[in-house]
Order: sequence, then C-alpha cells, then structure tokens
Amino acid sequence: MDNKSIAITASLFLLAVLVIAFAGTKIAKVAERLADATGLGEAFVGALFLGGSTSLAGIVTSITAAVNDHPELALSNALGGIAAHTVFLGIADITYRKANLEHAAASVATLMQATLLVTLLAIPLLAMAGPEITILGIHPASLVLPIAYFLGLRLVSEAQTKPMWSPQLTDETRVEEPVTVAQESPKLVRLWLQFFLLAVIVAIAGYGVGKAGVSLSVQTGLSESLIGGLFTAISTSLPELVTTVAAVRQGALTLAVGGAIGGSSFDVLLLAFSDFAYRGGSIYHALETPQIFVVALTILMTGILLLGLLRREKHGIANIGFESVLVLILYFGGFSVLFFGN
Repeated sequence: MDNKSIAITASLFLLAVLVIAFAGTKIAKVAERLADATGLGEAFVGALFLGGSTSLAGIVTSITAAVNDHPELALSNALGGIAAHTVFLGIADITYRKANLEHAAASVATLMQATLLVTLLAIPLLAMAGPEITILGIHPASLVLPIAYFLGLRLVSEAQTKPMWSPQLTDETRVEEPVTVAQESPKLVRLWLQFFLLAVIVAIAGYGVGKAGVSLSVQTGLSESLIGGLFTAISTSLPELVTTVAAVRQGALTLAVGGAIGGSSFDVLLLAFSDFAYRGGSIYHALETPQIFVVALTILMTGILLLGLLRREKHGIANIGFESVLVLILYFGGFSVLFFGN
C-alpha cells in the first residue's frame, strides 16, 4: 500500500467534494428564484431541476464506475445517495426551530413524491429477483424506470395545480405562495444560465469523485460497497444536504422537501444509467447483499417519512419529529452494521 498515492488520491477526492459543496450552496438560491419566475412551483422545480442537477455528481460517479467495470461501486453510490438524501431531511428538521419540518411542509405534492420514491425502489428489486433478461445488454427495467419517473412527476405536477384534497392548515403550516414576476426574458435567461453553469460544475466534480473513489477502493483494499455506499455517496450527495438546509433557512420548505425526495427519486435513475454504461450484462443482477440491505433500509426510512408527513406532529423529541429521530437512528445504525460487518 503506497501511502503517498493514497494521500494524493484522498486530496483530489476532498477537493472535488469541496467544489460540490460550494456549487450546491449557490444552486438552491437560483432554483428558488426560478420556481417563482417560471411559475412552476417549488415542489416541481425541487423534484425535477434541483433534484436532478444536484444528482449530477452521483450520475457521473456511477456511470464512471460502471464503464470501468465496477458495478458494485456504481450501485452502492446510487443507493447510498438515496439513503443519504432521506437522512438529510432529518438534519434539516433540526435546523428548523419553529416546528417539525414535516408538519410545516406537508402537501399533496410531497406525499406523492415520497410515494413515487417507494414505487421506483421496488422496480430494481423486481429486476434483481427476476430472470436475467437483457436487450442489447440492457435490462428492461432500465427502460421502465425513466418512464415511471416522468409519469410520476406528471402526477406530482397535477396534484400541485389541481389538488383533490389538501392538508389541514395550522399556524405553522408554510404554504407556498409563488411570486408573480413580470420578468423580462433576459433576466429569466440569465437565471437559467446560472443554474446550468452550476450544474456543469457539480457534474465535473462528480467525475473527479468517481475516479478518486475507484482508486481509493483499490489502494486501501476497502470494499466497493463501503466506498460507494458511504464515501462517494455522501460526497456526491453534499449538494442535496447544502441545498436542503439552505432552502429551509430561506423559508422555502416545499423546495427543501421536494429537492431531497426528488433527488432520491432521480437517483433511482442512476441504476438505469449505470445499466446502460455497464457492458457485463444486467447490472441489477450484480446487486449483492449490502446493496439489497440499503434498498430495504431506504424503503423503511421513506415509509417512516410518509407517516410523519401524514401524522404532522408539531413538536417532538428535541423539537424535531419522531420520524426524523427514527430516520437518523436507522441510517447511522444501518450503515454501522455494514461498516463493522465489512
């Protein structure tokens, strides 16, 4: 083991992580302004644009690993990122002191986003448990996932614009009130350019994290499941943590919840992208016990989050909801089992 090589790789890894954190801080403010300027709403912008853009680092990391014939790292990075996004809401809940975040941000759109995430997570499990069928080396589930994702987004958008029911309003409920902006076209174009520039920076840094993550796995002898599920997943998910906390502090609660859950839903597509990039057959059949454990853990955490959004407890333990406490315990407990069982 060459300690000098490990130090250089770790330094490059850390540099890419810092770039991701910086760009992620900026992109939340731009996304909130876009939500108002375009009239699309915080839930939709959070789910599609903010969730998608902050997932770019993870996308590039997983695709880089899959192309280089490291399916375990590609899968662990994607699934570990989804689990991390869920726990980020618990961290954001701690920073919001007026009430529990899930109480204040409850809406039809956020409930549907969480339900969509559970639905999407079931598809890779079905693919893994089923026969290894491929078309030009691609499993049919990789074609189903994007279709299911965009159909789900359409339902989220319709639920936001034409809700059939709504949560009871309380003193702590933060209802999104989009600002009608009589914007000049140049200003809107400038916002989009800022958004896409930051997204490109995140993607480039994600490539660096992916390459460094593969190198660290080889140099240190740590398993790809551990490197992907913890180090690269958390690092490439830093934009979600930064943007979620930033959005909460700005009072854009729907954007915060929509961005975190939307980022998780988008990250399920990383499995499909990785399957396209992986040339060794169906990537779903490369799922090992640690990855299946993480999928089950994420479904459990998302279910608890849904219960929290439905129950809408105003104040809980240490002024955060029961669901945030349970999600934090499950996440750190679950990954401790993986770490020490490695």
